[in-house]
Amino acid sequence: MLVKELRAQFKRKILSNGVLLPGAYNALTAMQIEQTGFEGAYISGAALSASAGLPDIGLLTLSEFSFFIKYITQAVKIPCIADCDTGFGDVINVSRTVKEMESIGVCGIHIEDQMMPKRCGHLEGKKLISSDEMIQKIQAACISREDDNFLIIARTDARSVHGIDEAINRANLYIEAGADAIFPEALKSKEEFELFAQKVNFPLLANMTEFGVSPLFNAEELFSMGYKIIIYPVTALRVTMKNTQSLFEEIKKNGSQLEYLNKMQTRNELYDLLKYDSYAELDSKVANYKIK
Repeated sequence: MLVKELRAQFKRKILSNGVLLPGAYNALTAMQIEQTGFEGAYISGAALSASAGLPDIGLLTLSEFSFFIKYITQAVKIPCIADCDTGFGDVINVSRTVKEMESIGVCGIHIEDQMMPKRCGHLEGKKLISSDEMIQKIQAACISREDDNFLIIARTDARSVHGIDEAINRANLYIEAGADAIFPEALKSKEEFELFAQKVNFPLLANMTEFGVSPLFNAEELFSMGYKIIIYPVTALRVTMKNTQSLFEEIKKNGSQLEYLNKMQTRNELYDLLKYDSYAELDSKVANYKIK
């Protein structure tokens, strides 16, 4: 399927039934997401940064994001939404960000109204740019895309800084600016999730990240409130890191990994995920190819 067709199909799914998007932090996890049958994947800036050994404070550049994300979009056929932080700079930088992400096969991005240096959305101490500046960024993003189905999602961190009313106000301004969906970060209760959905009658993204300020809800509950995109940004990374830490402690203590064999992905399972046989078949075809 062509990328333009994929984006159009993805947008229709969001506007109708909604989608669940587990977080991929590399190509291999994206392939697992696809293999499991999900309709898309989310690429978290926090997870990409962590996998590079860095905190989520805007240290990775656009070029570095693009480098990592391209491996993901080339590895899977499902649509991917990418976290693009603040757009990597001012209005002009946002324009370049959109063009770059569109060119490597991403189906949509979100940008946030934080001031650099940015912080994780569930930490204190965030500062926001003005709503006027964010509106300009959204407008620049919309103007810069070649495909109208490339999603521009506007994230507001206003709830943590100025309260729920300002978050709602900013969201509606961002809709007027041309955003395709709204991402209200760090809502603090079920009542706030419901209120936001009532006051912002538009496709909404719910962030179900663990150990933050937002309560965790079942997907059906969020869909019934009116949320259309549900992300689990760092879930896979957290589970992986917790389990590998336990594994390393076991090896350090007992000098063996035998206790973990039944918890491992087997060689055959990994090769199946990587479509190893298809490469062997190609190699065989090339080896047997005769020039006519």
